[in-house]
Amino acid sequence: MDSTLRIPADRLSELNLRRDGTGYSIAWAQDANLFHMTVGKHLGADTRDTPAMIFEDSAGRIHVQSFAEVDRAATSLAATLKRLGYGRGSLIGIHTGQHPDTAVAHMAVCKLGGVAVTLSQLYGPDTLRHALNDCDLPVILTSQDAWAPMRATAADNFPKLHHVFCRDPQGDDHDLGAALAADPAGFEPDYSGADDPALLMYTSGSTGKPKGILHGHRILAAYTPSINLFFNLSVEDPDAVYWSPSDWAWVGGLLDMLFPAWMAGRPIATSLDRFVAEDAYAFISRHKVTHTFLAPTAIKRLAQTPDPHAAYDLSLRVICTGGEALAAETLNWAENNLRVVCNEFYGMTEVNHLIGNCAALFPRRPGSMGRAYPGHDVHLVDAEGKDVVDGETGEIVTTQTSPTRFLGYLNNPDKTAEMQLGPYLRTHDLAVRDEDGYFWYKGRSDDLIKSSGFRIGPTEVEECLLAHPSVAEVAVIAKPDAERGSIVKAVIKLRAGHVGDAALSEALRAHVKARLAGYKAPRAFSYVDRFEMTSSGKINRRALRAAEEEGTV
Repeated sequence: MDSTLRIPADRLSELNLRRDGTGYSIAWAQDANLFHMTVGKHLGADTRDTPAMIFEDSAGRIHVQSFAEVDRAATSLAATLKRLGYGRGSLIGIHTGQHPDTAVAHMAVCKLGGVAVTLSQLYGPDTLRHALNDCDLPVILTSQDAWAPMRATAADNFPKLHHVFCRDPQGDDHDLGAALAADPAGFEPDYSGADDPALLMYTSGSTGKPKGILHGHRILAAYTPSINLFFNLSVEDPDAVYWSPSDWAWVGGLLDMLFPAWMAGRPIATSLDRFVAEDAYAFISRHKVTHTFLAPTAIKRLAQTPDPHAAYDLSLRVICTGGEALAAETLNWAENNLRVVCNEFYGMTEVNHLIGNCAALFPRRPGSMGRAYPGHDVHLVDAEGKDVVDGETGEIVTTQTSPTRFLGYLNNPDKTAEMQLGPYLRTHDLAVRDEDGYFWYKGRSDDLIKSSGFRIGPTEVEECLLAHPSVAEVAVIAKPDAERGSIVKAVIKLRAGHVGDAALSEALRAHVKARLAGYKAPRAFSYVDRFEMTSSGKINRRALRAAEEEGTV
């Protein structure tokens, strides 16, 4: 059966697609730039004063910025940074959370021709220290509460950091608020091109500390078809309001939500609140949110309200979801109880939007990841890189010329080369494809842990635990979990004199949470007298994973 996804001819232009033989290709101009694809599109007389940002502060006050106001603030910030010597190619750290300052800062970095280093406020001190020093970051935009744990030791820990811009500045900080309102007189933008670096995003792999992933400005143009498809061909609905609890430091919040809203000329609503289902419902209701990105774990938490329309006045109609597999029962609840279209999609930060759904074009199959998105050549292969037949499990790979592929890992060409498998880019995710072209997720081929939409590398968690005086040896693995997909489990051999009880488990969890991030902290612990080792003297992780499946560890 021919499983090629067919796009109506009259939709090709809006989807940034063109026919290419029997398939499709994605096109973009060589001067494509994130600013021009978002805020810059909407500065004409008819659209410049329309809402771009709706911010609800901690006191419940609502602050609205138009596209013109975002542009003015971005120009002021860019001019301030330029006066300090930053410009084409400069790395600018953005560590301001889901606050309007973050969105404005991205536009300012575009005007400078710089590279935005996206830094999550969920990072603990060790992870933040690694990211800043890995890229020799010279300047960071942050907030007082997020920077406070780093302030006293910043001079010693960050030798290349020269300027700190802070909301509510202290000491030698630059005033971020003043920079956003500064006189930009004399500033001239320096917009870089499609293949120039635009974003540096840190994400965990199966080994080592988080890697810096570089994306060019073309990434948003390459995402255009899939963004339109997983938002069900409704991105420019005149009443559309976007919102997501997903962190703007990562792909889900930034490239799948903030930038798509602005591409469409629609407002994005935001706050600094952490996700709580009841609060999320109330926020969605207050701001008449219609489009959202939610990880499956968040949807499951919303599903604890059986009849949300009886409790809230909801305008929500489209959810796109990814980061982990969406269970069939969760999809059924979203469609029947929440009464929305829920399109799952699949990819990774390095090469994204490979597979997914679009209910407007083809039926979803509960439990399936969807079909290969147009413009993407997706294969399932065995360990030698040979295609497997439909119905057999294989690793998801795509071509090395994939339109959404990254520019590479920062200062790590060997790690970039490790992604290659013959002519393909590896994902280490396993799936089965049926005869109709639908993919079905089957897990990982490596040790990377996917939990609640987060990617967690076991090695950095192990290194953190080994720094605790009670731990002699440790292996971190994924433990299946009905709510989160997987959770982090630490299997530990203790030093003499220590007891593996609930109190120690909580102390170890707090140790990781304080140093790395809360989402990286183990939720399950097991204590062993010895580990089974491989012939090369390493802990046998395969045996541990098998024991976890059998419930014997």
